[in-house]
Amino acid sequence: MNQHRSPTIRRRRLGVELRRHREDAGITIDVVADRLGCSPSKVSRIETGHTSATPGDVQHILDIYGVDDSITAELVQIAREARQKGWWHPYSTVLTGAYVGLETAARSIGAYEQQVVPGLLQSEEYAIALIRGARLGDTEQEIEQRVRVRMQRQALLIQDDPIDLRVVLDEAVLSRPVGGDAVMLDQLGKLIEAARLPNVALQILPFAAGAHAGMDGSFVILEFEEEGDADVVFIDNATGGLFLEKSEELGKYIPLFDAIRSSALPPEESIEMIELLIEEPLWKSKRRVSGSI
Repeated sequence: MNQHRSPTIRRRRLGVELRRHREDAGITIDVVADRLGCSPSKVSRIETGHTSATPGDVQHILDIYGVDDSITAELVQIAREARQKGWWHPYSTVLTGAYVGLETAARSIGAYEQQVVPGLLQSEEYAIALIRGARLGDTEQEIEQRVRVRMQRQALLIQDDPIDLRVVLDEAVLSRPVGGDAVMLDQLGKLIEAARLPNVALQILPFAAGAHAGMDGSFVILEFEEEGDADVVFIDNATGGLFLEKSEELGKYIPLFDAIRSSALPPEESIEMIELLIEEPLWKSKRRVSGSI
């Protein structure tokens, strides 16, 4: 299976196609559920990509819709692919939602972050410190698993066919010494290293920019290669995050991200700023009004 066609994206694509064929056939979800001997909510979850369907169920559903054999065979194959285990499956106990599977399938990612370095750019020590600070109820084993997932995700940037990553970091991200001085300085160095990859564009949004288009919060835009796979906006939170998939929602976030990028420093100037911060970290400024000096 192509590295950009993760089980998550295949399940999502299958759901879209099943819903389209149901609507074309003029059949309700209740009728499908009755014929399959399951609940309407299960059919709905299959169509939204939240539940996988067996190849047999897909065959049965498409027979109900009167879909021709060639299309049925293609969708049954997608159902088989959707039931394969992604590399992240062993860590499913510490993962909520479908983000990692969608990220694995993405062709390009655009991210604006106000508070922390995004997972794809985190050093291992930064990730450990961040997770310990943010997830107070996690055991050491859970923290270790979360860090392993985060480190493995970073292969997307250096694999044979890497994703394109565009990131804007608020200056605040560089000003908070997560893990202490040594960890944060190492993290700044990792940002510079990543920013020099040909498939990564890293920009810093400085405090001097004042009010800007991204003040409502952080978000990620996941863009997919295949025409039938709609792009997704992801907004992270403590319960697993929110996925926005409607075209009108995407229509707001794409120009929003463009506006944020236009307010940020260009990539080369952003690297220079990080280099200066390594020499003179903001969190060590004597002009601070709170915390220890």
